[in-house]
Amino acid sequence: MSRRLLFLIGYRGAGKTEVARLLAPLLGWQWIDADAVLEERFGKSIRQIFAEEGEPSFRNKEAAILQELSQLQDHVVATGGGVVLRPDNRAALQRGHVVWLQAPSDVLWQRMRSDASTAERRPNLAQGGIAEIEAMLSVRTPLYEECQDLIVDTSKGNPALAAEVIRDWLTSRAHSSCP
Repeated sequence: MSRRLLFLIGYRGAGKTEVARLLAPLLGWQWIDADAVLEERFGKSIRQIFAEEGEPSFRNKEAAILQELSQLQDHVVATGGGVVLRPDNRAALQRGHVVWLQAPSDVLWQRMRSDASTAERRPNLAQGGIAEIEAMLSVRTPLYEECQDLIVDTSKGNPALAAEVIRDWLTSRAHSSCP
């Protein structure tokens, strides 16, 4: 397989981190969470960066981290939900395979409400709640669509199954390529 790098994209709560954690061992690769790298590198939560420096500063930091991670091999990368907003980021994603994890807004909202780290680490980007999710998805959906090589529905809440679907897809692509 020529591109030994896979990016998981999708909205907050779609399961990117959990699927990356489960998928990497199935491929014999490592996994990394881009948001966790960003927070560790800058010593602040995403919420703090937004509050203290604003969204443009956060997006600059996110883009720099993505450029680094897009150079990796044998990695599954869980990206931040808004990584697709910048054209340069969308281009960087094309250095690997891109899988869009998606779920309906009500499922995403339930997951976000049940995840304690969401309130502590993630900013509200609009008015909050389902309205925020729907507003953000209306902007991001065409961008996710533009980037993706595969769409996986995670609404049933089975990240292990999602990981297996992605592994099988990636394996079938590797076997169907010409030398």
